[in-house]
Amino acid sequence: MSKKQRRPIPEFGFPIIETHCHLDYLDDQALDDTLAQAQAVGVERIVTIAVSPDNLVKVRNLTQTSEHIWGTQGIHPHEAEQYSEATEAEIAEHLTDARILAVGEIGLDYYYDHADRAVQRRVFEAQLQLAVDHDLPVVIHTREADEDTQAILSNFAGQLARRGVIHSFTSGLPLAEFCLDQGFMLGFNGITTFRQADNVREVVAATPLEQLVLETDAPYLTPVPYRGRPNAPCYLPFIAEQVADVKQQSVETVLTQAYDNSLRLFWH
Repeated sequence: MSKKQRRPIPEFGFPIIETHCHLDYLDDQALDDTLAQAQAVGVERIVTIAVSPDNLVKVRNLTQTSEHIWGTQGIHPHEAEQYSEATEAEIAEHLTDARILAVGEIGLDYYYDHADRAVQRRVFEAQLQLAVDHDLPVVIHTREADEDTQAILSNFAGQLARRGVIHSFTSGLPLAEFCLDQGFMLGFNGITTFRQADNVREVVAATPLEQLVLETDAPYLTPVPYRGRPNAPCYLPFIAEQVADVKQQSVETVLTQAYDNSLRLFWH
């Protein structure tokens, strides 16, 4: 599809919260432009997510550049072998920062296996304990690790008073149902618009409106009709449209509920 044929980003006149992106990875565009384009389509708040020891401070610095940006602190499973006592101490020190909302992105990834699985599990558990100790929600990544993710969360969910979100949910219905039963949110992004993502749309259909939030995971997973370009928070309206279509609800209903859910997840 050529640039001329791409549909403009819809504007619905409702506030939107971007619950998961990586602003420090958006290399092709100035931050001010990214924020302006997002705000033009109603994106009111953006949560930028930490993933590695070398971007913890980048995320913290980003939260100081705009009143619209918040952040997290945590180590992605890909980087689990870099987790150290010093890294844990740095994360813990900044979990009390005013604009740090959650522990994340943490979890398990057995698809890429960039880190030893036993190390991934240990680091996941250590960071879940940080969330328990600081009474914060968690932002969880899980891929091809449904059984171990459920087993570990079974040990921690009751201690996580504020639960959290399983972001970019692509796992099976059994894990979705477990997480929903435990009070977690599920995060959905541009994958919902992909032609071969019927499995994700099935989970969207099964997720109560009160337990879903919207995200882009920018710069990754750009939704149709802008696949092939770097993703950005301004594309969230396409995801809201797709979720509304799957759930046979108005976009306004989805946006209103997802906004309330996001506030409850991170700010209440």
